[in-house]
Amino acid sequence: MITKVFVPLDGSQIAEQVLPYARLIGEIANVPVGLLSVDDAANSSEDNNARDYLEMVARQFPATLKVELTVEHGNPAEVIVKRAQREPGSLIAMATHGSSGIKRWLLGSVASKVIQAAENPLLIVRAAGRAEAKSEARFESIIVPLDGSELAESVLPTVFEFAKATKAEIVLARAYQVPATAYYRADDTEGVEAFIPSYEELVAVESREAREYLDAKAKEVRAQGVARVSAELLAGPAAEQIIDLGRHRTGALIALATHGRSGMSRWVLGSVAEKVVRRAENPVLLLRAR
Repeated sequence: MITKVFVPLDGSQIAEQVLPYARLIGEIANVPVGLLSVDDAANSSEDNNARDYLEMVARQFPATLKVELTVEHGNPAEVIVKRAQREPGSLIAMATHGSSGIKRWLLGSVASKVIQAAENPLLIVRAAGRAEAKSEARFESIIVPLDGSELAESVLPTVFEFAKATKAEIVLARAYQVPATAYYRADDTEGVEAFIPSYEELVAVESREAREYLDAKAKEVRAQGVARVSAELLAGPAAEQIIDLGRHRTGALIALATHGRSGMSRWVLGSVAEKVVRRAENPVLLLRAR
């Protein structure tokens, strides 16, 4: 359960593009939003300027939503991670820019360090050119990539909350691909022929098993009271298929589970999740599995 939406800001319009989503999630979860400014040098005048800036940003939030302002000093990534750790239920919401990541501290190496080190859930939003920070965000659908593991499915309870509050459709997605090693084997043994099974048969088996899994999981999700549920069977490389699925759905959020405390290297979807975070045009919700 999310207890706060935690928003680091660096004063840039790019960073502010996460604010519509922070407002939306704050209202969905009925939790406060914490705005944070971090400076790596202690300076009273800069502190005053930072607080004035945060107060200006806070005025963009509805009066019904509690907004907390914090100005701290230190290494930005370390401050963000440690601050969020003191409130384990808080969600860190950050914006990124373009396919190559960020231009300023919030969207550059800081974001990568936070993603790798934070134990808290994260919302990563791709900034889009001149998008207004005051605009309204919406979740029309929530894409949940699944690989058949309990870890991947651990994101579902939070997704249920979001879907029920926003009336968004939950889209369960599973990609399948038959690796070349499954149907090709070199054998240099004289007089022994390598067995090469039918590629079409292997694809049919993978497809059938993935479809049966998705249909069963969709039935479970509907039993949780979610009105709109669909299942997408994706043929091809997982990351590319998930990114493409999100690209063709307006207002889609991609929700992924991560594993333990070791960041990207231990994501349940491995390199797939890393590619989705770095390349998806949609907002990405990352939840750390316990």
